[in-house]
Amino acid sequence: MNANLIEKAAASRAWNPKVAGLTVLTLVFLCGMAAGALVMHLGWHQHLHQPAFDTPAGRALYFESLRKQLDLTPAQAEQMQSILGDSWQYYRTVLSDSKNRIDQVLTEEQRRKFERILQEAQRQ
Repeated sequence: MNANLIEKAAASRAWNPKVAGLTVLTLVFLCGMAAGALVMHLGWHQHLHQPAFDTPAGRALYFESLRKQLDLTPAQAEQMQSILGDSWQYYRTVLSDSKNRIDQVLTEEQRRKFERILQEAQRQ
């Protein structure tokens, strides 16, 4: 009789595979969440996401990289910043003008397709 009682007790403590799987998945999720929170709190994520090249933050980052790599003097840095600022403005003007000219040539449907093509090219 004692053997039967021991078997029942052991069987009642056995893990249900579904419960065990769910428990493991939950623990893995919670560990990932904790690791993500730690990365965000410590600021490590900022190194993973660089600002887009055509944003003010992206331009500043690019210029700072150039300044360090070229070991620019303060006078050179000021001149370079002015030249690069002019280049950015020219670039934006050319793009805007080109887009306006292209829009005049294409039909509405073609413009939508062209926009999708441009967006896809930017992602690559």
